[in-house]
Amino acid sequence: MEDQQNNSNTSLKIIIAVLAILLIGSLYYIYKISSEAKEVQTVLTTTMTEKESVMKDLQDLKTTYDAAIAENTSMSDELIKERDKVVNLMNDVSKSKGDASKYRAQYQKLESNLKVLMTENETLKKQNTTLTTQRDSTVVVLGESKKFNEVLVGQNEELSKTVEKGSKLTVLNMQTAAYKIRSSGKQEVTDRAGRADVLKISFTIAENQIAKSGDKQYYVQVIDNKSNVLGDKKTETFDDKTLTYSFIANVKYENKTVQVTEDLPGKDFAKGTYFVNVFDKNELVSKTSFTLK
Repeated sequence: MEDQQNNSNTSLKIIIAVLAILLIGSLYYIYKISSEAKEVQTVLTTTMTEKESVMKDLQDLKTTYDAAIAENTSMSDELIKERDKVVNLMNDVSKSKGDASKYRAQYQKLESNLKVLMTENETLKKQNTTLTTQRDSTVVVLGESKKFNEVLVGQNEELSKTVEKGSKLTVLNMQTAAYKIRSSGKQEVTDRAGRADVLKISFTIAENQIAKSGDKQYYVQVIDNKSNVLGDKKTETFDDKTLTYSFIANVKYENKTVQVTEDLPGKDFAKGTYFVNVFDKNELVSKTSFTLK
């Protein structure tokens, strides 16, 4: 009876020992599974953190390129090419499911390229600023020169007009009278239309040192009270104007005062008022009138 009880105790101890061993094994397995899960979680977390970091850096890099491209400098083409490389790398990182740290080196290369291009871009912008300042200064100088030239042109035009005006000859002291010619050739002044044989017309051309010397022609027009032109009654055209004149007075002018006297022969002069006009081409330069009874 005692032996049977001892055997029962021994069996119980063995069962307890086996259970203890199984328990320890289960605890170890649970610990190992838990540790492996933590390691996996840590790897995944690290991988995601690195991916997000690379993506953020790439996005910042792209933003910098976009801002530089928007300035529209001469380096825009190079900047666009590098920006496109950043965009392509962002797509690769976004699609990756493993370790994103392998893209870090490519990012650093792109970042290095950006620094080089930005330095060149800043240099070009400074040069452009300098050139713009120089150009603006040149524009100002040219504008001032243009204004000065315009003033000179205006002064020259005014001076030319003044010289032209001053160089015109002045016709003065115009006088007319009718004469009776005696058989002896002597001429007597008359105011009787029936006695008049010739009209004597005289005028003075004033001295002018800046006028052009040489042969001059003046067209003399004598009109009776019925608007008839006496004398040659020839017509001359000047531009779009015509002039019917009685005779031409040819004068040799040498910048000194000249007295001009011309005779207009006629017969059967009508009574009334006569008008005498002197033209320099188509410009009226003197006029007078007289009356025959």
